[in-house]
Amino acid sequence: MQAYPTNLVTPQWLYRHLDDPQVAIADCRFALADPELGQGQYQEGHIPGAHFLDLNRDLSSPVQIHGGRHPLPDMDQLAEKLGTLGIASDSPQGPTFVVAYDDSRFAFASRLWWLLRYMGHTQIAVLDGGFKGWQAQGYPVTTAKPEAEPKVFTPKLQEGWLVDIEYVRQHKDSSHVQLIDSRSGPRYRGEQEPIDPISGSIPGAVNYFWQAVSDKDGNMRSPTDLQAHWSDLEQAEEVIVYCGSGVTACVNLLSQTLAGRPMGKLYVGGWSDWCSYM
Repeated sequence: MQAYPTNLVTPQWLYRHLDDPQVAIADCRFALADPELGQGQYQEGHIPGAHFLDLNRDLSSPVQIHGGRHPLPDMDQLAEKLGTLGIASDSPQGPTFVVAYDDSRFAFASRLWWLLRYMGHTQIAVLDGGFKGWQAQGYPVTTAKPEAEPKVFTPKLQEGWLVDIEYVRQHKDSSHVQLIDSRSGPRYRGEQEPIDPISGSIPGAVNYFWQAVSDKDGNMRSPTDLQAHWSDLEQAEEVIVYCGSGVTACVNLLSQTLAGRPMGKLYVGGWSDWCSYM
């Protein structure tokens, strides 16, 4: 059984494995301000063999009064979708290795990365540099939609990876808990709020902007840089990470893993859930 890298792969690695039947590719491009943009970009050109997964339709469930703007999807439905794309949780050859990419500094690919790991599937990585990084290397792009042999994906949910608003309320002021807000500084400080109806942040949270773990070209910072970035968490026994709606928080969770740190828990509802009770 071939060993694959996990969490992060380069365009060069993916190019060498385009014809590997054990590798599946997921295009996760999306724009919060234009929900149909990602699908359009996929149709205009994508990495050969890539299937499209939409943040709203595939990686989230419908919005309710509470729960945030991007509640987690129904896991059985997502598992069925993954199976139709040829992604197996196990097989005689081993589990399918999935590479997810976007064009937004890991924002949406990391959501799929976290979801698959939450479902017990560790054979998942994001593409360093995203689609732009792929294009910068001169690698091929296609408009052809790939075919896939249906497989079986059986989720095995990881207990304790998620927290809800009641858990955050009860634990945020504990001396051994560190609550992290992954949004931009102005949103964290309540100076601006372009999406949610109320501005501000959860009391006690510290700000670690999700884009700080990558460069402007969408390349992840080195493990050494990431270790330094997260060094202030050394004393925390428990870390809870949130953002606006549980999407870009996953970039911080990914970077914690790449830094060799224990991955924090996800408050998926985030600020959009918290402020819905205000």
